[in-house]
Amino acid sequence: MNVEEFRGHAKNIVDFIANYCKHIESKDVLPGVEPGFLPPLLQKECPEKGEPFDKIFKDFEEKVLPGMTPDSHPNYFAYFSCGLSFPGILGEMLAHGFSSRIFTWINSPSGTELENIMMNWYGKAIVFQTRCGVLQSSSSECILTCLLVARSHKVDLLRGNSNIHESEFLPKLVAYSSQDAHYSIEKAAKISFTKINLISCDDKGRMRSDLLEKSIKEDINSGLIPCFVMATLGTTNCAAFDDAEAIGKICREYKIWFHIDGSYGTNAFILPELRHFGKGMEYADSINANAGKMLLINHDSAAMWVKDSFILKKALSASAVYVDNHSNNNCIDYRNYGIALGRRMRAFKFWFVFRSYGLSGLREYVSRMLNMAKLFVKLVKEDDRFEVVNDVNLTLSLKRIAPL
Repeated sequence: MNVEEFRGHAKNIVDFIANYCKHIESKDVLPGVEPGFLPPLLQKECPEKGEPFDKIFKDFEEKVLPGMTPDSHPNYFAYFSCGLSFPGILGEMLAHGFSSRIFTWINSPSGTELENIMMNWYGKAIVFQTRCGVLQSSSSECILTCLLVARSHKVDLLRGNSNIHESEFLPKLVAYSSQDAHYSIEKAAKISFTKINLISCDDKGRMRSDLLEKSIKEDINSGLIPCFVMATLGTTNCAAFDDAEAIGKICREYKIWFHIDGSYGTNAFILPELRHFGKGMEYADSINANAGKMLLINHDSAAMWVKDSFILKKALSASAVYVDNHSNNNCIDYRNYGIALGRRMRAFKFWFVFRSYGLSGLREYVSRMLNMAKLFVKLVKEDDRFEVVNDVNLTLSLKRIAPL
């Protein structure tokens, strides 16, 4: 495909996306296909010779598109809707057009510094204190990364200046979260070989801080080493907000790394009237949020902040002559801020969306979503066949058939 062919096909795809989004409400929310539907429709083997792009795209429309679930459909009520906006799409197009990799400053000075600026914009918009920020692929990756950093930091503190090998401490480390926390914390614990205790919740779905402290004391008395506690602001089950202040104070008393999973709920803090749900966030050593949950930024837009960048880089840095940046020690090298070396350019879509909507436009959008949720709850409560069973603080509401 040459430049002019690319130009023509790209215009056609933009028109296709625009028309698809314009008429998305006419599409089925759930694809009418069964598992294994696609292999019989496509070639069994990769073609030996290239094919015309028109033929490829025709196969996409006729064979692949019917099996795609439109997350942005107005009648899509599964999970959390995926952020989608035209400025975000354009940002993704530009990022892929340049195919820039963000791992050392010198490999992409603008990409590195734009990501740093966007992390500051995003953090301030949802009222975080100034912290070291980085964009990751998902909230699950953020949680795993922060657990690894907390584990490394605890081992460093225990070893001190001694030569004791880390293997003496690793089997004793314990992490804590609530039973209603996102299951990615359990996956992170498996990957990192960290024991995890899931703490019971109260009748509102919030982690019980008294049971957390009880579990910590019991583990210490058993010779274990608490190293990580994760609270959730906006749980997946019922959008509950853990008491970050009470949990943060416990973590400070026992010198435990305190992480907040704010993937969903912290985005609502763009509205001043909802920021009281984040009381105690200042205690956190790390926080993650996902702009795709509420702020019109397309999927793959998870953000992670840590209070101390030195601890983050010490835990995740590795050296090789082909990536060492010798030009300036003050440069940000994002390869040391996460698991991945090569990272794609995620900051463009943040920049385009933030500038296109502005904070006032994003607040208006979030407010409209919350008002729609309130209206829905009102209509459900007016029908005595159903009842709402959670505190509807954001957009997530739980309904059930009223008991007879």
